[in-house]
Formats: sequence, C-alpha cells, structure tokens
Amino acid sequence: MRHSAPSASRLRRQRRAAAARPAAAPARSLAAHVRDEAGRQQPGRDEAGGRAGSRRAGASGRLRWRQLPYLAVICCLALALVWMRQSGQNVRGGTLAVAGILFATALTRLALPERRAGMLASRRRLTDVAVLAALGAGLLMAGLLLPAQP
Repeated sequence: MRHSAPSASRLRRQRRAAAARPAAAPARSLAAHVRDEAGRQQPGRDEAGGRAGSRRAGASGRLRWRQLPYLAVICCLALALVWMRQSGQNVRGGTLAVAGILFATALTRLALPERRAGMLASRRRLTDVAVLAALGAGLLMAGLLLPAQP
C-alpha cells in the first residue's frame, strides 16, 4: 500500500533545493518611479511624465470604440427581431429589415479598414463582404416571396 504523503527525506531534499535556488527579483510595477532634480522619487508618474497607467487606459478606450460598428449591427438586429416578434404580422417587414441590416453591414465591412472593423472582421475582407451580402440577398428574396399578411 502506497502512502500519498511524501517521506521526510523527500521533504528535506525539496527544502534544500528551494534554498539553493536564487531568490526571484521583486516584481516591478508598471509605473516606473521617476526622480526629480533633487533625486527624490515621484511615485505614480511614468517616464514620459504622465500619470501611471494612462497609456493602458487609453488603449482599452480605443478597443471599446473599435467594437462600435459591431455593437450597432447587433442592436439593429435585436430591434428588427423584436419588431418581428411583437405580432405575427410583421414577419415580412422584419425579414426585409434584417436583409437591409446585413447589406449595410457588408458595406460597413467593405469601407472600414482592418484595424477599425473590430469584430466585424472574422475573415478576409472580401470573404466577409461576400458572406454578409449572400445572407442579405437570401433574406431579401425570402422577404419578397413571403405573402403579405392581413
């Protein structure tokens, strides 16, 4: 029968090995301490003179704005689906609205550069545009073929 607890000799070897390893250097914060003319440290300032972490906060703000086209598409699609769901008589109009939103998304994907497309860019630009336009065309044909409901 094997015991799961390590033996005393194994524990001693592990302690010796840990003591023999060099101590890890203390982790530095993201904000480097800058010294003024008198040699005093100015904590909370980065090397460029700005507030610590300001570069990272600006980058996350830009990442949020990069997702704005995707957020607009999702909101418009949600509104069209709610409009269709309100009553069974809006199915044709809702389908045409979703087709129009997909066409607008294809044009947006075509017009925006790669760095600004955000989550609209999942493949190469022309592939995304072709897929969105094909889905829009299919829904447009389905919406036009649906009979008008009284």
